[in-house]
Amino acid sequence: MEGGINMEGIIHFETFLITGILLNLTPRNDTFFILGRSIALGKKAGLLSVLGIGTGSLIHTTLAAFGLSIIIAQSVWAFTVIKYAGAVYLVYMGFKMIVSPSHTTKNTAQSESSSYFKNVYRDAVFTNVLNPKVAMFFIAFLPQFIDPAYRHDVLPFLTLGLTFTITGTIWCTMLAVFSSAISSALRKNEKFSSVLNKTCGFILVALGIKVAMTRH
Repeated sequence: MEGGINMEGIIHFETFLITGILLNLTPRNDTFFILGRSIALGKKAGLLSVLGIGTGSLIHTTLAAFGLSIIIAQSVWAFTVIKYAGAVYLVYMGFKMIVSPSHTTKNTAQSESSSYFKNVYRDAVFTNVLNPKVAMFFIAFLPQFIDPAYRHDVLPFLTLGLTFTITGTIWCTMLAVFSSAISSALRKNEKFSSVLNKTCGFILVALGIKVAMTRH
């Protein structure tokens, strides 16, 4: 591409970068998930959620690069199974937050355990991977910026997917840090912490219902 960034197999990279940033700034399911976890559980949980969502995006990128995501796009059965699995998982996480005790100093020891952090990260990965719309987005969006002569190469897909994931991770990290900072003082109040937990739980349930209603 003359006058711009020249990357082998990739066309209009600047357009891709700007479009990707704008898309990442647009509120989506992942955005609300990260905000909910950051507000209810704190900065560490928020950052782990960001890392988990980023991992999920890289998994979708890899699947798109190797053509596996096309199965989801073309198979109603596969799309439906993944959709409902993701929806059930979100509703399950939301229900746990609604019925569980508030996240206060009483359960600090639990929240600092390695298993707790692993669970937070795992939940974020599953939430992203089990969203078939994310898979369809990657196989629809990334090829627009790949030279047709390189459509069967893995590297351009991985490069664009990694770029999109990095810009999204930067933005979501800012969201996690600022939202958790704003809510940190409020979480010390046990009653308000309980309200935050339940509110964020209802948000997750609503996201689950939204995913379940997604059409192929």
